[in-house]
Amino acid sequence: MAERAKLKIGARWALATLLLAAGVLAAREKPPRPPFRYAAGTEDLSAGCEGNLELGREEMSFRCPRGAVDIPYASITQMEYRSDISSKVRKLKVKWRLRPPYSTSLFGGKRHRFFAVIYGVDSATQVLILRVRPGLMRPYLAEIDLKAQRRVEVENLEEY
Repeated sequence: MAERAKLKIGARWALATLLLAAGVLAAREKPPRPPFRYAAGTEDLSAGCEGNLELGREEMSFRCPRGAVDIPYASITQMEYRSDISSKVRKLKVKWRLRPPYSTSLFGGKRHRFFAVIYGVDSATQVLILRVRPGLMRPYLAEIDLKAQRRVEVENLEEY
């Protein structure tokens, strides 16, 4: 009888330990995915490189594990935030390292938008196109407008 009671207590402790371990594992949060992904441009970055857009005092920077791009606000000539890549950007005569996708229905639509920045460095036109989910871009838009002293052209899909 005493052995049976010991087995019951042991089984309860084992069950409690398993439940506690499962709770600890479930409580661990996965680190959030970076909100921006390199979609196209003239920069030497790998396709799909995920990173963050940092807005400094004098420049904006896209940083991902495979590289970084620093864009002085004064060098920016145009910015767009759309559900696809505009034909104006697509037709630019620049040296594309990664060409913009032609069928943006696979990448754009309701789930993603494209943030395109056209800027000049050493008298050459450069382009950076990032893919971002709509809700994540909204806080950046007003701050970019202020710091770059230039308005981001936003497609009429959403207000900000």
